[in-house]
Amino acid sequence: MRTTTMGRDGPVVGRLGLGAMGLSYRYAPGLMDRTKAVSLVQEAVDLGVNLLETADAYADGENERLIGEAIRGRRDEVVLCTGGGLLGNPDGVLRPAGGPQALRDAVDESLRRLHVDHIDLYLLRRIDPAVPLTESWGALAEQVWAGKIRMLGLPVVTVEQAREAEAVHEAAAIGAEVSLFTRCGLDDVVPYAVERRIALLAGAPLGRGLLTGAYSRTEDLAPDDWRRTQPRFAPRAIRHNFALTQAVAQVAARHEATPAQVALAWLLRLGDHVVPVPGTRASYHLAENLGGDRIRLTEQDMTDLEFLPYPAGSAEV
Repeated sequence: MRTTTMGRDGPVVGRLGLGAMGLSYRYAPGLMDRTKAVSLVQEAVDLGVNLLETADAYADGENERLIGEAIRGRRDEVVLCTGGGLLGNPDGVLRPAGGPQALRDAVDESLRRLHVDHIDLYLLRRIDPAVPLTESWGALAEQVWAGKIRMLGLPVVTVEQAREAEAVHEAAAIGAEVSLFTRCGLDDVVPYAVERRIALLAGAPLGRGLLTGAYSRTEDLAPDDWRRTQPRFAPRAIRHNFALTQAVAQVAARHEATPAQVALAWLLRLGDHVVPVPGTRASYHLAENLGGDRIRLTEQDMTDLEFLPYPAGSAEV
């Protein structure tokens, strides 16, 4: 697998990471099998994936516990990414929680759940409009100086916000939902990230499953799957979006690949600083995703994908 450096002086990571959210949260949680989830994380590490991404808000900390169990005895083999700044509510909505003390407490709780003495990359998951960014970022910088965190990452930001934060402490990464279906911020934030050697962690790189071509109807999703509530998976929108995936499949056919592999190859082609973190629960999809690293898209491929129509329905970021 191709590699890159996390931030200016950070560790070497594979260009494809593993997003753990779907192992226990939002995507048909009733079908979760914890034992299989732990095994899949371990399989990913065996296959050379060393960047694991989780968050304290995923399943009220259960996702972190799962990752902690999976890497027990293998801590030195992985670059561990988690994050805070969001709180879940009984209504299932995540809300910003960027107060300094809340973030200090969140870091300590993540360390406890993960059973580690430090976190390699800690992402501020959302900017809290009620708290100045410098206060949230400064509280996390304190945790770096205390040895609890090695590197910090920003959420979706403007260039101005990124500069404001970096005046307090450098950022090693920016975590954002980026895919063929979600390209917000690519025009301005990506050049800034390149200039500053900041990694772009591309979350939901497969459009939350849409870009795999597996979903043509809302009914294809389990009854308890959170995606049923999302505009892009509404009955009329999902039909339109499935048709777009067929256009991606045409590019994939040129490379004897799948739409998912092309979607990941497109992200990898954006620059060495881009690190997609696709998630899955299945070994065969894990292998499929890693196969995206072998695809070398041509200029014609990139042109065809660049003019892909915009998907129907807004994205949850």
